[in-house]
Amino acid sequence: MSNKEHPAALPRVPEGEPQPAWAVATLFPSQGSWSERDYLELPTNRLVELSDGTIEVLSVPNRLHQTVVAYLFRMLEAFVNAGKLGHVFFAPLPLHLWPGKYREPDIMFVRSGNSRALEGEYLEGADLVMEVVSRDDPDRDWILKRSEYERAGIPEYWIVDRERGTITVLALRGVSYAVHGEFTRGANATSALLPGFSVQVDGAFAADQAG
Repeated sequence: MSNKEHPAALPRVPEGEPQPAWAVATLFPSQGSWSERDYLELPTNRLVELSDGTIEVLSVPNRLHQTVVAYLFRMLEAFVNAGKLGHVFFAPLPLHLWPGKYREPDIMFVRSGNSRALEGEYLEGADLVMEVVSRDDPDRDWILKRSEYERAGIPEYWIVDRERGTITVLALRGVSYAVHGEFTRGANATSALLPGFSVQVDGAFAADQAG
């Protein structure tokens, strides 16, 4: 797994300031040449995703982000467990979309009968995913992740945007997502995949209201 970087390719650090441990980076593959095995064996407590040979280190979630995720997870898990509908997971857990592509959605649901998704140590697919939009890069969740989850054939994708105060539910229609609903404060967000499952938008964003 060793890869030697040419010194000229390394970022410049002002003279007199502490130098990063560049030698550690040479122990790993260069960007563009990471394999699935390299990625899955990477020891880290950070959220890291794999995209076509490149690893992407995600920003550390803040308290408000995690509060929203926790609320959504509890609501979905309670509904799924009550009906014995399948399994609910949360990040960090790699989700394999296609060869060379792993993402780590905030929340993932795999319905009973989807045994393929549970074949390995990590998820080989999902039936519903939720992402709480990152404030530092909202297009990642709104545009990039939407196109990727659509391509991977994930039946339902929830985009939870604290800045907009909305929960947008996308349902797969053929090979493309269609908007099942865009739910605002005061409304209940509903699922197309799971009839009867709903989430109070105000409840999801209660952390923001509390400051």
